Amino acid sequence: MTAARDRAATADEAEDLALDGLRWLAGSARETPDGGLAWPDLRSDDEPDPMFYGGTAGQVLVLLEAWRHFGDDSYADLALRAGRGIAEAVDAADDDSLYFGRTGTALVLRALQRELGDEDAGTAADRALTVVRSRFDGTRWGALFELMGGNAGIGLGALAAGDPELAVLAVEPYPRTAEPTPAGVQWAHRTGVESRLHHISHGTLGIVASLARVGAATGRRDLVELALAGAADVVARDVAGPEGFLVPHSTPQYRPDLIDPVSYGWCHGPAGDAQVFRLLGDVTADPVWAALADRCWHTVTHSGLPERLRPGFWDNNGRCCGTAGVLALACDRIAEQRDPHDFARVLVADLAARAIRDAAGARWSNFDHLADAGDLEPRTGWAMGNAGIVRELLRFARLSRGGDPRYALAWPDQPPVPVGPGGS
Repeated sequence: MTAARDRAATADEAEDLALDGLRWLAGSARETPDGGLAWPDLRSDDEPDPMFYGGTAGQVLVLLEAWRHFGDDSYADLALRAGRGIAEAVDAADDDSLYFGRTGTALVLRALQRELGDEDAGTAADRALTVVRSRFDGTRWGALFELMGGNAGIGLGALAAGDPELAVLAVEPYPRTAEPTPAGVQWAHRTGVESRLHHISHGTLGIVASLARVGAATGRRDLVELALAGAADVVARDVAGPEGFLVPHSTPQYRPDLIDPVSYGWCHGPAGDAQVFRLLGDVTADPVWAALADRCWHTVTHSGLPERLRPGFWDNNGRCCGTAGVLALACDRIAEQRDPHDFARVLVADLAARAIRDAAGARWSNFDHLADAGDLEPRTGWAMGNAGIVRELLRFARLSRGGDPRYALAWPDQPPVPVGPGGS
């Protein structure tokens, strides 16, 4: 670690940084004609985006977290205003997925109904799920066939939003589309590609998570068994055993000109693999999955992150493929296993050191080693911006004080921790 980050961050520091991050988020919102709020798309500063990955729905997630954490109703008011724009966009969306489309917005709207009593949001959630169901072609909703943009995420989101029938409808195509491998099964993440991806965001483990959760919730043992076959394929690809766990991004390597063969975050690395293994442990009560999650954590903590060891090694602060996603797992382990706080404090100190802080608040710039610009403009969204980072900072602050480790709204691809306070 460099001297700037070789220290233990405190709960107060994390909370103060989160407050500054929330202030910048609130100042980045745009008011809609009906008095609602909207945030711009991850890819464009000109167009508001209602969806979860980079837009307004992801802001609701962190605003609910701030409301629960601080007990400050102003955050609930902001979340309700954000919900108006999301509800208005239900019919206009051209995507039905969890991260990029209607299913994710339906889940966020359902949370506004359940947590804040917004019945209009609940009605809009029902309408969104009805539209999702109507657009199913019998096998899929579009080119993507995985967690973030395809069936697996729709299954997870529908289940969490209270529609188990839609959840089963979404995952039932996986048995007939599975491809046998020497160790288990795998799936193509999208149409027309040779490579097979392996991890949670776009690969086999994301499908495994959906099959396991939906199967367990609906009594479909066949779906759980298929999930275990998918997990077996990924486990067989490990190149870091016996203490660690590391599986390449894809086989053969997908887009090798742009994508590293291995990474360590939530999306394509052991930080996300461990979340699936945690889920399989909950579903099966088999200790082998906890051991695999431990091996993932060993690899993560010995990888060198959050240092930027070389171009492309660790360029992102965010929740999807950066430091905040690893912090989420670190806090899960603190809550469940009473792990030491040491590595979580390193991650928070790194986020603090990399934050841009001024009168407008705090935000983070990621780095694109393939772009001429290098440092990218700070973003507001869940995946690569403030929403995903601030949510984890608030949880770390609570855990550091012996508080409740649960999120205000648990996203369905991260298993909830046991009810009760975490270790201090």
